[in-house]
Amino acid sequence: MDTATPAVTVALHDGTRVVAESGQVDARRHGELLLPAVDRVLAEAGVKLDAVTGVVVGVGPGPYTGLRVGLVTAATFGSVLSVPVHGLCTLDGLAYAAGQAGVEGPFAVATDARRKEVYWARYEDARTHTGEPSVDRPADIAAQLEGLPVVGAGAVLYPDAFPDARGPEHVAAGALAALAAERLAAGGELLPPQPLYLRRPDAQVPKNYKVVTPK
Repeated sequence: MDTATPAVTVALHDGTRVVAESGQVDARRHGELLLPAVDRVLAEAGVKLDAVTGVVVGVGPGPYTGLRVGLVTAATFGSVLSVPVHGLCTLDGLAYAAGQAGVEGPFAVATDARRKEVYWARYEDARTHTGEPSVDRPADIAAQLEGLPVVGAGAVLYPDAFPDARGPEHVAAGALAALAAERLAAGGELLPPQPLYLRRPDAQVPKNYKVVTPK
């Protein structure tokens, strides 16, 4: 599952292929949409939740509130089912999906970080990133990415900085699950299911805030 972008996306993977998948784009309803999506995917696959043997969750980068919905839900499922919970960079999942769609490397991935910024990373190919994810203003990285295709909604939002924008715009849980299954089958390790924020949350404690405690 992934809720790091406006897409609320869930998939069930059997270790070989994606069995069922659901995705809905709505930046303000992550908490409302995620569990019904899980129910839909399980129903489509004809299995119960207790058949799940592991959980993979996108760890971002992404905005604070939406990202935490997926992470907390994944942790809860892991605890209730006593199964491992793995993290995977959301940008890696989007890069993998781009590869499945025919995008060849090198290229970059950019998602909307709000505040007129993007979360982004460069990729040698659909499975290999070069450098770590960052958050920047599009104009500040346009020269670095000149001549490269840029995948994702962040590229679509800023065509002046990223003239060669490519799809898909949003991550799909099926691609995230397929990449995780591939890495695990090869003996690789995934990330801990901890949020990758890259910056402070939008909500801040007001300056000169006074704590009032009872006497």
